[in-house]
Amino acid sequence: MTQSNWRTPLAVLICGGMILTLSLGTRHSFGLYLQPMTLDLGWNRQTFAIALAIQNLVYGLATPFAGMIVDKYGAARVLIGGTLLYAVGMVLMAFSTSGWEFSLSAGLLVGIGLSCSGFSVVYGVVGRAFPPGKRTMALGIAGAAGSFGQFVMLPFGQVLINHIGWHYALLTLAVTVMLIVPLSAALVEDKRKQAVEFHKQSIPEALREAFGHNGYVLLCSGYFVCGFQLMFISVHFPAYMIDQHMTPETGMAALALIGLFNIFGSYFWGWLGNRYTKKYVLSTLYFTRAVAITIFIATPVTPLSVYLFGSTIGFLWLGTVPVTSGLIAHIFGVKYFSTLTGIAFLFHQVGSFAGIWIGGYLFDTTGSYQLMWLLTIAMGVLAALINLPINERQIVRPAAVPA
Repeated sequence: MTQSNWRTPLAVLICGGMILTLSLGTRHSFGLYLQPMTLDLGWNRQTFAIALAIQNLVYGLATPFAGMIVDKYGAARVLIGGTLLYAVGMVLMAFSTSGWEFSLSAGLLVGIGLSCSGFSVVYGVVGRAFPPGKRTMALGIAGAAGSFGQFVMLPFGQVLINHIGWHYALLTLAVTVMLIVPLSAALVEDKRKQAVEFHKQSIPEALREAFGHNGYVLLCSGYFVCGFQLMFISVHFPAYMIDQHMTPETGMAALALIGLFNIFGSYFWGWLGNRYTKKYVLSTLYFTRAVAITIFIATPVTPLSVYLFGSTIGFLWLGTVPVTSGLIAHIFGVKYFSTLTGIAFLFHQVGSFAGIWIGGYLFDTTGSYQLMWLLTIAMGVLAALINLPINERQIVRPAAVPA
C-alpha cells in the first residue's frame, strides 16, 4: 500500500468524524463550568457568558481564513496548529482568575482552535472526497459524529467535575483534545491534482460570485438564527435547570440527550437533503425547532419534560449543517467549499455570540430567561421563512482543461 491510497473516502469520513467528535464534543461541555466557576471565583454569569460569546465570535471570524488556507494548502497543517491552540487555551482557562484572563483563554485561543478543527475544515475535505450523489449524506454522517462527541463528552466532563473539580477537569480535556493531531493525517489532500481537475477561479472571484447570489445570503442569514438558538441553549441551559430547581445532573442529562438524538437527527436531515429540495428541508427544520421550544416553555418544567425537550431539540440540533453545506456545494461546487461554508459559519457564530451574550444580559437585568426564550422562538419562525425563496439552481461551469 502506498503512502496516499489508504486515504479513501471512508477513511476521510471516519477520521474527520472522530475529529469533530473531540473538537465539538469538548466545546459543548463548557456550559457545565458556568455554575462551579462563577461560584468559586465570585463572577456573575455575564462574566462567564461574555468569554464564551467571544469564543464563538472568534470561532466565526477565524473560520473563513482557516477555510481559505485549507482550500489552498490542505487541512492537516491547519488541524495541527489549531489543536495546539485549543489545548493551550483550555490549560489557561483552568488557571484564569479574572474575567479578562478567561476571555483571552476561553475566548480568543479556544475560539481560534475551534475554527481550525470544526465543521468547515473537516467538511471541506469530506465534501471533496465524495461524489455529489453521496455528499450531503456523508456530511450528515460526519455531523452525526460531532453529535456523538456531545453525547460522550458531556457526561465525561460532568464526571470529571464531580470527582476531580472543574480545574483538573479542564486540564484533562486539554490532553484529550490533542488526539486530533494523529487523526489529521487522514485529511491530507493532493492540491496539485485538484488544481488540474477544478475550474480555474480565484478566491476573490468565488466570493464575489457567492455574495451576488441571493441564495447564499439567505443561507447565511438563516445560519445566524441557528447559532443564536443553539449556543443560548448549550451555554445557559444547565443554569436554567438550576433556576427551575432541577439538579445539575438533570441539565447535563438533557444536553447529553441533545447530543444523542443529534446523532440520528444529523443523519436524518442529511438523508432528507440528499433526496428532497434542500431549502424546504431547512425551512421545515427551523419551524419545527420553534414549535418545540414553544411547547417546552408553555408547559410545567419537570424532569420528564426536560428530557423530552432535550431529545426533540437534539433531533433538530445540527441538521442545518449538512443541508446548508450540501446546498452551498450544490450551487457553487466544492473547489472553495471550506471558504464558502466558513463564511456562512461566520454568520452562525455571530448569532452564537448574540445568543450567549443576550441570554446572560437579559437574565442579569430581568432575573429570568423568559424574554430570551420568546426571542429564540420568533427568530426560528423568521429563519423558516427566509429559506423559502432561495434559488437552488446549480451554477454550470466549463470543464477544466487538463495541463
